[in-house]
Amino acid sequence: MNPDLSTLHPYPFEKLAKLKAGVTPPADRPHIALSIGEPKHQAPPFVTDYLAANLTGLSHYPTTLGTPELRETIGHWLQQRFKLNRAPDAASEVIPVNGTREALFSFTQALVNRHLPAPRVLMPAPFYQIYEGASLLAGAECQYLPCLEENGFLPDYEAVSETQWQQCQLLFLCSPGNPTGAVTPLATLHKLIELADRYDFVIASDECYSEIYPDEAQPPVGLLEACARLGRDDYRRCVVFHSLSKRSNLPGLRSGFVAGDASLLKPYLLYRTYHGCAMPLQHQQASILAWRDEEHVLGNRRLYRQKFAEFKAILGDLCRVELPDAGFYLWLQTPAGYSDETFARELFARQNITVLPGSYLAREVSGANPGANRVRMALVASLEECREAALRIQSFLQSND
Repeated sequence: MNPDLSTLHPYPFEKLAKLKAGVTPPADRPHIALSIGEPKHQAPPFVTDYLAANLTGLSHYPTTLGTPELRETIGHWLQQRFKLNRAPDAASEVIPVNGTREALFSFTQALVNRHLPAPRVLMPAPFYQIYEGASLLAGAECQYLPCLEENGFLPDYEAVSETQWQQCQLLFLCSPGNPTGAVTPLATLHKLIELADRYDFVIASDECYSEIYPDEAQPPVGLLEACARLGRDDYRRCVVFHSLSKRSNLPGLRSGFVAGDASLLKPYLLYRTYHGCAMPLQHQQASILAWRDEEHVLGNRRLYRQKFAEFKAILGDLCRVELPDAGFYLWLQTPAGYSDETFARELFARQNITVLPGSYLAREVSGANPGANRVRMALVASLEECREAALRIQSFLQSND
């Protein structure tokens, strides 16, 4: 077997299962899961209706590159959403993928050159663990960039040494961040693009939470948008990853895309032809319908705004409820005397609510885990369940006063 498999860390939910083992929560309180970022809002009916009525695609092998119509639809959506100077070329700058998780992993395998000395991948911490696992299995060293409150929950790129930049082959961004919800500002994106040019590395921006934000007048900026502002319409050294999972409540459709620098996507497409990951034709057509409609996305955002407002109103007097720039996570600091693990275990034991300890989403950097003493709460359940969860957490916190 590949010896690099031994370098992988347990997945956060495996650790969470062990933490909860042996605990019996109160039977009179239905379980509320705030631990997994799996949207529970209704999927768009026009998508589910299409899938139910159109299964003829099962009789055909889909192509790895996807249909021209889907790629053109994605390019048009990108141009409109991020104010690009032109739509990304459907033939060379857009590839449909089976969700961002699959693409983030496979892109890393295709990109990292393990034959160069000390290949390095930089990533935020806390992070989506796929960044780490993909890097380790590609033979690269992971460098974790702490996202601390004093820096707006964004990495301190000034702390990266010149040697580390020189060794960097890939920089992962997650904006809006998982779990912090922090959005990388345009000026920072421009600075990172300049660093990528100077040190010859690639920027991979995971933007799958970009369509969940509180202010309709201020959608989060994206990496391709930053390129366009610079007149960098070839998107050199830049790729972005988007998905319908969060935007359209379609995690089971496994539909997303990677877009950007054609010189990177051409060899990546070659990799994918061997990887065996073409999207089913009926999923491609359903995806076209979803990318072309914004009304269901507006409704989605309204629901999340309501849920954040409920948590703020119910818990704001008992603890700091810091609303994120975007996304659907609360990155809650645990009360004094509670570690993130203890808080998660006790909340489950007493209120039958599952949250994810923040330390499970990071690694120790300079003697400290940047996720310690925080928990991630995914406000993905219904408005009623989220209101009930906030009330139970209120009761939990009051009982500890």
